[in-house]
Amino acid sequence: MKSRIFYTKPSITELEVRYATDAAANGWGDKCYEYIYRFEGLFKQHLGVKYAIATSSCTGALHMGMAALGIGPGDEVIMADTNWIATASPVVNLGAKPIFVDILPDSWCIDPEKAEAAITPNTKAIVAVHLYGNLCDMDRLLAIGKKYSIPVIEDAAEAIGSVYYGKRAGSMGKFGSFSFHGSKTITTGEGGMFVTNDADLFERVLTLSNHGRARGQTKQFWPDLIGFKYKMSNLQAAIGCAQMERIDKLISRKNEIMSIYRHHLTVLPGINLNPETEGIINGAWMPTVVFKAETGITREKLQVVFAEENVDSRVFFWPLSQLPMFQPRLLNKNAYSIPSRALNLPSYHDISNDELTRVIRILKNVMFYD
Repeated sequence: MKSRIFYTKPSITELEVRYATDAAANGWGDKCYEYIYRFEGLFKQHLGVKYAIATSSCTGALHMGMAALGIGPGDEVIMADTNWIATASPVVNLGAKPIFVDILPDSWCIDPEKAEAAITPNTKAIVAVHLYGNLCDMDRLLAIGKKYSIPVIEDAAEAIGSVYYGKRAGSMGKFGSFSFHGSKTITTGEGGMFVTNDADLFERVLTLSNHGRARGQTKQFWPDLIGFKYKMSNLQAAIGCAQMERIDKLISRKNEIMSIYRHHLTVLPGINLNPETEGIINGAWMPTVVFKAETGITREKLQVVFAEENVDSRVFFWPLSQLPMFQPRLLNKNAYSIPSRALNLPSYHDISNDELTRVIRILKNVMFYD
């Protein structure tokens, strides 16, 4: 059997091991937050934002940020139908309602026109999810948010390394959230980050993140409100610090992999890959192929062929409105059509050129010989 090609895995070096070992051996007592504070500092410097809070997940960052904005029962939050459930679950857990709108056919991100059309008196936020490293039309979304006095939230879980006309993904909205899951461009195993330039919002989320204990509270074990426990551990942050010291190389390698796929696949008829238009840098987290409908190539066919070649495959996100806990929105034609003829491609940092060639050959064979 041919050797297995994973669709993703993290890049871990001796540096990560050394920092994690130091945190395990020494990061206790008055040193229990050292790597956390260092990681937050490195990340906000990279992103160009004023405030950052390391969290246990991107979902937790979204949950606290939305709670701090006062989102609750009776409210609506607009988002793309093409998303992972982690974007919608904080909305539901706060008692609010996610409103799913269609995606654009080229970027696979939220359609600003559909988002604006979905605004009601109950709308309390719009979530811009930068899917697979692709960037939302932030100029348009921010203009809509300003017009209706609605905050725009950036879910940049998949967009480390993506840049929108000089501004990094996650730095433009009311707040941004990031994921450091083991599949992401940088990892802490599990983990996330809340970022913002709003001082008041930062203080509210900081309080929420620590069981509701305000930073200036002098009484021990005295919470000022009901909060959460979404803090990152010092051990995780130690790995994150090592990753941040390597972040330029990690992003560069993801872009190299995307460039190889582009070079060999964009010349083929009937295939589209992650877009990268003028003024925008795609962070290339997850190279994705979308076959045009007329090719007749389906997700299921691709999965079978990849499995036969011992290559991992990862499906394009299902429409959230198709899940049993929500109501179908069949008018979201792109969100329902694209996943049925798309697949995410292997793209971990240490993938070899020979392995990339194998993946490319599979796709060419599907196009021309099956």
